[in-house]
Amino acid sequence: MTGFRIGIQLWSLREDCSRDLEGTLKALASMGFDGVEFAGFYGRHASDLRRLLESLGLEVAGAHIPYKSFLGEELGRTISFNLELGNRYLIIPSVPIDIRGSLNRWVEFASLLNSLSEILYQNGMRIGYHNHDYEFKNVGGEIPWHVVFRSTRRGVIMQLDTANALAGGVEPGDLIEIIKTYSGRAVSVHAKDFSRGKGMKILGEGDVPWRDFLRACRVFGGTEWLIVEQEVYPYQPIESVRRSLRNLLDILSTI
Repeated sequence: MTGFRIGIQLWSLREDCSRDLEGTLKALASMGFDGVEFAGFYGRHASDLRRLLESLGLEVAGAHIPYKSFLGEELGRTISFNLELGNRYLIIPSVPIDIRGSLNRWVEFASLLNSLSEILYQNGMRIGYHNHDYEFKNVGGEIPWHVVFRSTRRGVIMQLDTANALAGGVEPGDLIEIIKTYSGRAVSVHAKDFSRGKGMKILGEGDVPWRDFLRACRVFGGTEWLIVEQEVYPYQPIESVRRSLRNLLDILSTI
């Protein structure tokens, strides 16, 4: 037992999923993944996706849902779809460019997350935010990632993307401090590797201090899901995912 469930962000295999969603999900289930995190729904109805996952023994680990899908009348449609899908974790994967360079806009975004947290809680769901690199770049003397999570309630999920954080200038050891600082909020984590000077890597082949990081997730993070996301393909995409999963499981067996 690893203490975590292991998911895959389907963006990793977006072309495979577009060509053959059923076949790709079947392959992922056979690899040993416990669930999938969506990044788009391939034009399928929520009920059809739910039945497909259930037939393969896969859970919904969450979904990356665009910022605009939480605004105005779109919010009700977003809630209805994810209720039918059986998804509890609705993660905003990025913010519009006009927010990124303004400290005041980041504060407003944190306020929006708090409001959404209240609304989604009433539906048995949670809102979260996922980083790229820019959340760790100085804006007005502050680091946006910390502005957001200092300013939001504990129910807002902090989905830390390890590789993107390193790409943004975070030191490898500081990944652990982020988990500790926002204890209990890393319900799902994007497990992805990065090497300074070489970019994204197969998990286990970069600079992320995996053993210490995963111990921190277990002890401090409240982490339920480790979500593999593959953005580089030294092999065929499905084989690259397989190797990252194998390496992750090997690391987990040692902690």
